[in-house]
Amino acid sequence: MTQDFIQALKKSQNLLEKNDPLIIANHTFHSRLMLGTGKYKNLKEAKESINISETSIVTVAIRRAQYAKERGKSNLIDGLDWTKLWLLPNTAGCEKAEEAIRIAAISEEINKRLGQFNNRFIKLEVISDPYNLLPDPIGTLKAAEYLVNKNFTVLPYINADPILAKQLEEIGCATIMPLGSPIGSGQGLKNLYNIQIIISNSKIPVVIDAGIGTTSEANKAMELGASAILLNTAIAKSYNPRLMSLAMKLSVKAGRSCYLAGRMKEISHGNPSSPLNGLVK
Repeated sequence: MTQDFIQALKKSQNLLEKNDPLIIANHTFHSRLMLGTGKYKNLKEAKESINISETSIVTVAIRRAQYAKERGKSNLIDGLDWTKLWLLPNTAGCEKAEEAIRIAAISEEINKRLGQFNNRFIKLEVISDPYNLLPDPIGTLKAAEYLVNKNFTVLPYINADPILAKQLEEIGCATIMPLGSPIGSGQGLKNLYNIQIIISNSKIPVVIDAGIGTTSEANKAMELGASAILLNTAIAKSYNPRLMSLAMKLSVKAGRSCYLAGRMKEISHGNPSSPLNGLVK
Protein backbone atom coordinates (compact mmCIF):
# COMPACT_ATOMS: atom_id res chain seq x y z
CA MET A 1 0.00 0.00 0.00
CA THR A 2 2.83 2.37 0.88
CA GLN A 3 4.57 1.82 -2.46
CA ASP A 4 1.28 2.31 -4.31
CA PHE A 5 0.75 5.59 -2.48
CA ILE A 6 4.27 6.80 -3.27
CA GLN A 7 3.84 5.94 -6.95
CA ALA A 8 0.49 7.76 -7.04
CA LEU A 9 2.07 10.79 -5.37
CA LYS A 10 4.92 10.89 -7.88
CA LYS A 11 2.47 10.56 -10.76
CA SER A 12 0.39 13.48 -9.50
CA GLN A 13 3.51 15.61 -8.97
CA ASN A 14 4.77 14.87 -12.47
CA LEU A 15 1.36 15.74 -13.90
CA LEU A 16 1.35 19.04 -12.03
CA GLU A 17 4.83 19.96 -13.28
CA LYS A 18 3.87 19.06 -16.85
CA ASN A 19 0.68 21.14 -16.79
CA ASP A 20 2.06 23.99 -14.67
CA PRO A 21 5.68 24.64 -15.67
CA LEU A 22 7.70 27.69 -14.73
CA ILE A 23 8.17 29.84 -17.84
CA ILE A 24 10.81 32.56 -17.96
CA ALA A 25 11.36 34.41 -21.22
CA ASN A 26 9.95 31.55 -23.32
CA HIS A 27 12.11 28.96 -21.53
CA THR A 28 10.24 26.20 -19.68
CA PHE A 29 11.47 24.69 -16.41
CA HIS A 30 9.96 21.76 -14.51
CA SER A 31 11.07 22.87 -11.04
CA ARG A 32 10.12 26.02 -9.13
CA LEU A 33 13.02 25.65 -6.72
CA MET A 34 16.24 27.40 -7.78
CA LEU A 35 19.47 26.80 -5.88
CA GLY A 36 22.67 28.70 -5.20
CA THR A 37 26.02 26.98 -5.02
CA GLY A 38 28.02 28.62 -2.22
CA LYS A 39 28.73 27.74 1.42
CA TYR A 40 28.70 23.95 1.12
CA LYS A 41 31.38 22.01 2.99
CA ASN A 42 32.65 20.44 -0.21
CA LEU A 43 31.80 19.84 -3.87
CA LYS A 44 30.42 16.35 -3.22
CA GLU A 45 27.87 17.64 -0.72
CA ALA A 46 26.86 20.45 -3.08
CA LYS A 47 26.41 18.12 -6.06
CA GLU A 48 24.36 15.59 -4.10
CA SER A 49 22.13 18.27 -2.58
CA ILE A 50 21.49 19.81 -6.00
CA ASN A 51 20.65 16.40 -7.48
CA ILE A 52 18.23 15.56 -4.65
CA SER A 53 16.45 18.89 -5.04
CA GLU A 54 15.60 18.12 -8.69
CA THR A 55 16.11 21.80 -9.42
CA SER A 56 16.14 23.06 -12.99
CA ILE A 57 18.11 26.28 -12.42
CA VAL A 58 21.38 26.71 -10.56
CA THR A 59 22.94 30.11 -9.96
CA VAL A 60 26.69 30.62 -9.79
CA ALA A 61 28.65 33.76 -8.86
CA ILE A 62 30.73 34.52 -11.95
CA ARG A 63 33.36 36.42 -9.99
CA ARG A 64 34.01 33.48 -7.67
CA ALA A 65 34.07 31.02 -10.57
CA GLN A 66 36.61 33.16 -12.43
CA TYR A 67 38.73 33.47 -9.27
CA ALA A 68 38.83 29.69 -8.89
CA LYS A 69 39.67 29.20 -12.55
CA GLU A 70 42.56 31.67 -12.42
CA ARG A 71 44.10 29.72 -9.52
CA GLY A 72 43.60 26.33 -11.08
CA LYS A 73 41.00 25.28 -8.51
CA SER A 74 37.98 23.13 -9.26
CA ASN A 75 34.55 24.67 -8.88
CA LEU A 76 30.98 23.53 -9.08
CA ILE A 77 30.56 24.68 -12.67
CA ASP A 78 32.98 21.92 -13.71
CA GLY A 79 31.24 19.24 -11.67
CA LEU A 80 27.58 19.47 -12.70
CA ASP A 81 25.71 17.96 -15.64
CA TRP A 82 24.69 21.01 -17.67
CA THR A 83 22.63 18.96 -20.09
CA LYS A 84 20.11 18.64 -17.23
CA LEU A 85 20.57 22.02 -15.54
CA TRP A 86 20.24 25.63 -16.65
CA LEU A 87 22.96 28.01 -15.51
CA LEU A 88 21.85 31.30 -14.02
CA PRO A 89 25.06 33.34 -13.77
CA ASN A 90 24.94 36.07 -11.15
CA THR A 91 26.81 39.30 -10.56
CA ALA A 92 27.37 38.81 -6.82
CA GLY A 93 30.14 41.01 -5.47
CA CYS A 94 29.38 43.96 -7.75
CA GLU A 95 28.90 47.27 -5.96
CA LYS A 96 28.19 49.44 -9.02
CA ALA A 97 26.11 49.10 -12.17
CA GLU A 98 29.21 49.24 -14.36
CA GLU A 99 30.78 46.27 -12.56
CA ALA A 100 27.63 44.20 -12.96
CA ILE A 101 27.47 44.97 -16.67
CA ARG A 102 31.08 43.84 -17.14
CA ILE A 103 30.49 40.59 -15.24
CA ALA A 104 27.35 39.91 -17.29
CA ALA A 105 29.46 40.06 -20.45
CA ILE A 106 31.81 37.41 -19.01
CA SER A 107 28.85 35.17 -18.22
CA GLU A 108 28.07 34.81 -21.92
CA GLU A 109 31.37 33.04 -22.52
CA ILE A 110 30.78 30.65 -19.62
CA ASN A 111 27.34 29.75 -20.97
CA LYS A 112 28.83 28.98 -24.38
CA ARG A 113 31.57 26.85 -22.82
CA LEU A 114 28.85 24.75 -21.18
CA GLY A 115 27.02 24.35 -24.48
CA GLN A 116 24.14 26.66 -23.52
CA PHE A 117 24.43 28.88 -26.58
CA ASN A 118 20.91 30.28 -26.24
CA ASN A 119 21.34 31.12 -22.56
CA ARG A 120 21.27 34.90 -22.09
CA PHE A 121 20.11 34.73 -18.46
CA ILE A 122 21.77 36.92 -15.84
CA LYS A 123 20.83 37.29 -12.20
CA LEU A 124 21.53 40.95 -11.58
CA GLU A 125 22.91 41.85 -8.17
CA VAL A 126 24.19 45.36 -7.43
CA ILE A 127 24.99 45.53 -3.72
CA SER A 128 26.85 48.54 -2.32
CA ASP A 129 26.11 47.69 1.34
CA PRO A 130 28.64 45.04 2.41
CA TYR A 131 27.16 44.59 5.91
CA ASN A 132 23.42 44.24 5.34
CA LEU A 133 23.82 43.10 1.70
CA LEU A 134 20.81 45.11 0.60
CA PRO A 135 20.53 45.75 -3.15
CA ASP A 136 21.11 49.22 -4.60
CA PRO A 137 17.84 50.20 -6.32
CA ILE A 138 19.31 52.93 -8.52
CA GLY A 139 22.31 50.87 -9.63
CA THR A 140 20.08 47.87 -10.26
CA LEU A 141 17.66 49.83 -12.44
CA LYS A 142 20.53 51.41 -14.39
CA ALA A 143 22.28 48.10 -15.05
CA ALA A 144 19.02 46.30 -15.84
CA GLU A 145 18.04 48.83 -18.49
CA TYR A 146 21.43 48.55 -20.18
CA LEU A 147 21.46 44.74 -20.12
CA VAL A 148 17.88 44.43 -21.38
CA ASN A 149 18.84 46.67 -24.31
CA LYS A 150 21.75 44.30 -24.99
CA ASN A 151 19.28 41.39 -25.20
CA PHE A 152 20.12 39.80 -21.87
CA THR A 153 17.38 37.97 -19.99
CA VAL A 154 17.60 39.96 -16.76
CA LEU A 155 16.47 38.58 -13.39
CA PRO A 156 17.03 41.47 -10.95
CA TYR A 157 17.51 40.99 -7.21
CA ILE A 158 15.75 43.80 -5.32
CA ASN A 159 14.34 44.80 -1.97
CA ALA A 160 10.61 44.22 -1.59
CA ASP A 161 9.80 47.51 -3.33
CA PRO A 162 6.60 47.34 -5.43
CA ILE A 163 7.37 50.56 -7.34
CA LEU A 164 10.86 49.45 -8.36
CA ALA A 165 9.47 46.01 -9.24
CA LYS A 166 7.00 47.55 -11.66
CA GLN A 167 9.67 49.80 -13.19
CA LEU A 168 11.93 46.81 -13.82
CA GLU A 169 9.06 44.91 -15.38
CA GLU A 170 8.24 47.84 -17.66
CA ILE A 171 11.81 48.12 -19.00
CA GLY A 172 11.72 44.44 -19.97
CA CYS A 173 13.13 42.33 -17.13
CA ALA A 174 12.20 38.64 -17.28
CA THR A 175 11.41 38.22 -13.59
CA ILE A 176 11.34 40.17 -10.36
CA MET A 177 13.38 38.74 -7.47
CA PRO A 178 12.45 40.47 -4.19
CA LEU A 179 14.27 39.42 -1.04
CA GLY A 180 12.46 37.81 1.85
CA SER A 181 15.12 39.20 4.18
CA PRO A 182 18.87 39.89 3.85
CA ILE A 183 21.08 37.35 2.07
CA GLY A 184 22.13 34.48 4.29
CA SER A 185 20.26 35.80 7.32
CA GLY A 186 17.62 33.05 7.56
CA GLN A 187 15.14 35.60 8.91
CA GLY A 188 12.36 34.47 6.60
CA LEU A 189 9.71 36.67 4.99
CA LYS A 190 10.03 40.02 6.73
CA ASN A 191 7.84 42.11 4.44
CA LEU A 192 4.88 39.99 3.44
CA TYR A 193 2.67 42.98 2.65
CA ASN A 194 5.04 44.38 0.02
CA ILE A 195 5.74 40.94 -1.40
CA GLN A 196 2.01 40.37 -1.82
CA ILE A 197 1.70 43.70 -3.65
CA ILE A 198 4.56 42.78 -6.00
CA ILE A 199 2.98 39.40 -6.77
CA SER A 200 -0.45 40.96 -7.35
CA ASN A 201 0.90 43.70 -9.64
CA SER A 202 3.34 41.60 -11.65
CA LYS A 203 2.73 40.14 -15.08
CA ILE A 204 6.08 38.33 -15.03
CA PRO A 205 7.32 35.62 -12.65
CA VAL A 206 8.14 36.69 -9.09
CA VAL A 207 10.96 34.70 -7.49
CA ILE A 208 11.49 35.09 -3.75
CA ASP A 209 15.24 35.31 -3.31
CA ALA A 210 17.26 35.44 -0.06
CA GLY A 211 16.49 35.11 3.62
CA ILE A 212 14.48 31.89 3.61
CA GLY A 213 15.70 29.64 6.39
CA THR A 214 13.19 26.83 6.64
CA THR A 215 10.55 24.93 4.69
CA SER A 216 7.57 26.73 6.22
CA GLU A 217 8.88 30.04 4.86
CA ALA A 218 9.40 28.63 1.37
CA ASN A 219 5.94 27.10 1.54
CA LYS A 220 4.37 30.39 2.66
CA ALA A 221 5.94 32.30 -0.22
CA MET A 222 4.57 29.78 -2.73
CA GLU A 223 1.14 29.83 -1.10
CA LEU A 224 1.07 33.60 -1.65
CA GLY A 225 1.51 33.04 -5.38
CA ALA A 226 5.25 33.42 -5.87
CA SER A 227 6.38 31.74 -9.08
CA ALA A 228 9.53 30.23 -7.58
CA ILE A 229 12.00 30.27 -4.70
CA LEU A 230 15.76 30.79 -4.88
CA LEU A 231 17.78 29.79 -1.84
CA ASN A 232 21.21 28.59 -0.85
CA THR A 233 22.21 29.03 2.79
CA ALA A 234 19.11 27.27 4.16
CA ILE A 235 20.34 24.05 2.57
CA ALA A 236 24.11 24.51 2.59
CA LYS A 237 24.32 25.51 6.26
CA SER A 238 21.77 23.06 7.62
CA TYR A 239 23.02 20.10 9.67
CA ASN A 240 22.04 17.74 6.86
CA PRO A 241 22.04 19.54 3.48
CA ARG A 242 20.89 16.49 1.55
CA LEU A 243 17.84 16.03 3.75
CA MET A 244 17.08 19.76 3.76
CA SER A 245 17.30 19.77 -0.02
CA LEU A 246 14.60 17.10 -0.14
CA ALA A 247 12.48 19.02 2.37
CA MET A 248 12.71 22.25 0.37
CA LYS A 249 11.76 20.46 -2.83
CA LEU A 250 8.62 19.05 -1.24
CA SER A 251 7.78 22.33 0.47
CA VAL A 252 7.87 24.33 -2.76
CA LYS A 253 5.73 21.75 -4.53
CA ALA A 254 3.20 21.70 -1.69
CA GLY A 255 3.02 25.48 -1.57
CA ARG A 256 2.40 25.71 -5.29
CA SER A 257 -0.30 23.03 -5.14
CA CYS A 258 -1.97 24.87 -2.26
CA TYR A 259 -1.95 28.15 -4.20
CA LEU A 260 -3.49 26.52 -7.28
CA ALA A 261 -6.09 24.67 -5.20
CA GLY A 262 -7.19 27.86 -3.43
CA ARG A 263 -7.52 28.02 0.34
CA MET A 264 -10.89 27.90 2.06
CA LYS A 265 -12.58 31.14 3.03
CA GLU A 266 -12.01 32.22 6.62
CA ILE A 267 -15.07 32.80 8.80
CA SER A 268 -15.43 34.30 12.26
CA HIS A 269 -17.03 31.28 13.94
CA GLY A 270 -16.94 27.51 13.99
CA ASN A 271 -18.67 25.58 11.24
CA PRO A 272 -19.44 21.83 11.63
CA SER A 273 -17.74 19.65 9.06
CA SER A 274 -20.52 17.04 9.17
CA PRO A 275 -24.16 17.71 8.17
CA LEU A 276 -26.58 18.33 11.06
CA ASN A 277 -29.58 16.74 9.42
CA GLY A 278 -30.25 13.02 9.82
CA LEU A 279 -28.58 12.74 13.20
CA VAL A 280 -29.32 9.60 15.28
CA LYS A 281 -31.68 10.50 18.13
